[in-house]
Amino acid sequence: MSTTTEHRTHRTEARVRPAAPRPRRPLSSLFFSQKAAPYLFVLPFIVTFALFWAYPIGRSAVMSTQWIIPGTTEFVGFDNYVRMFNDRLFWLAVGNSLRYMLLTLLLLIPIPMGLAVLVNSKVGSPRIKGFFKSAMFVPALTSVVVAGIIFRLMFSEGESALMNQVIGLFGMEPIRWMRGDITGLIALLVLALWRWTGVNMMYFLAGLQQIPQEHYEAAAIDGATRWQTFRHVTLPALKPTIIFVTTISVFGGLAMFLESFMLWGGNNSPQNIGLTIIGYLYRFGVERNDLGFASAVGVVLLALVLLINLTQLTLTGFFKKEAR
Repeated sequence: MSTTTEHRTHRTEARVRPAAPRPRRPLSSLFFSQKAAPYLFVLPFIVTFALFWAYPIGRSAVMSTQWIIPGTTEFVGFDNYVRMFNDRLFWLAVGNSLRYMLLTLLLLIPIPMGLAVLVNSKVGSPRIKGFFKSAMFVPALTSVVVAGIIFRLMFSEGESALMNQVIGLFGMEPIRWMRGDITGLIALLVLALWRWTGVNMMYFLAGLQQIPQEHYEAAAIDGATRWQTFRHVTLPALKPTIIFVTTISVFGGLAMFLESFMLWGGNNSPQNIGLTIIGYLYRFGVERNDLGFASAVGVVLLALVLLINLTQLTLTGFFKKEAR
């Protein structure tokens, strides 16, 4: 009898006894989880975007509706925008930036594309082509400050300046390059062409190397000329690259500031011929400490860049879904 009771007691204790806790999974196992891994890989981008893009843009939008001086903040609604749109200097800066952006598009798309086609061709020594590509990319590694000082000396007013010596070979008188509207724009465009041609050429070269060689062989069998091959084979295949280069060139053209600042030795060019949108923002936000007004300029600049880029992406069919 007692033996039976003991067995029943042991069974009851076995049933009541809590189960042993499961061992905790180490934190490192999260990196090998198929569910958690995608979120962990995306997390650095999300954090970076939130801290350095989303929050500053949102904060600027709020500040654009305020009048801000050290220690005082007052809500003024859209007064900063009204004041900006009524300022003739703002429209001058917008015109300068748009003109510079359009001209850089006309220069920094066809010229780098043509150079990339020449480098990608079978004509010429591979060593010479490699040296040419390296030499063309070096300006992009050069500081804008250093490049701006050098180009300011090249386009200075003296007869000994490099550009005046060049035009002197054709019997022309020295030009005061940085005091004229058109001549100052030429200096800016030459600097942009020198600095960014190699970078855009690399983009186009990468796009050319993705085109299957069979397309060119088929065009040669059909008797296509070089121009016909370029027009009907190369250009359509380079469309994604052209869209990408156009998009970054639009942003780069409208956001140009340091080149103008260095060429004119400051943000005050003669009759504001070198004033850009960013220079206008810098003048009020940094030089005059009017942060609310400068934030409004930044918001308008962002809207302008988005409007132009979204328009060109729509017109080029970037958002169209491929037919299945």
